[in-house]
Amino acid sequence: MTDPKPFREAMSRLGAAVNIVTTDGAAGRYGIVASAVCSVTDSPPTILVCVNRGSRANAVLKQNGVLCVSILSGRHEQLSAAFASRTPEERFAVGEWQELETGSPALLDAAAALDCRIVDVNEVGSHSVFFAEVRELVLHDEVEGLVWFDRGYYRLKSAKQT
Repeated sequence: MTDPKPFREAMSRLGAAVNIVTTDGAAGRYGIVASAVCSVTDSPPTILVCVNRGSRANAVLKQNGVLCVSILSGRHEQLSAAFASRTPEERFAVGEWQELETGSPALLDAAAALDCRIVDVNEVGSHSVFFAEVRELVLHDEVEGLVWFDRGYYRLKSAKQT
């Protein structure tokens, strides 16, 4: 398959959670919106995060060696848009942030925040796949989700809240 457009269209039909991936350390503080995040194993608790190799975030994550995934709730649609469109310096002016074990910024009212150390990186095509072991996590009492589907945001409510 040489034309990536049909593949991208197919992937737009795969709903994905919206997350903010942040880092802080020797290379500085940085954050991006990411939907290519998933669990790998619970022993030890490990996730993966895919980041474009051409993104500044890629190099910053590799140098810092840590990341935090803040899983967004429906109420965070504007925060996601801000992280996607503002300059790196302006992004953290939106939302309230706290530092967890690694020092990476975690969104205070995220549905969940997973603070991690990067344990491996695999290069696949245009992206790096970061494998990250969870060192600390925070769960918010209010459970809802924000997903990206068909190039738009959708809010999800917990079945427990209906």
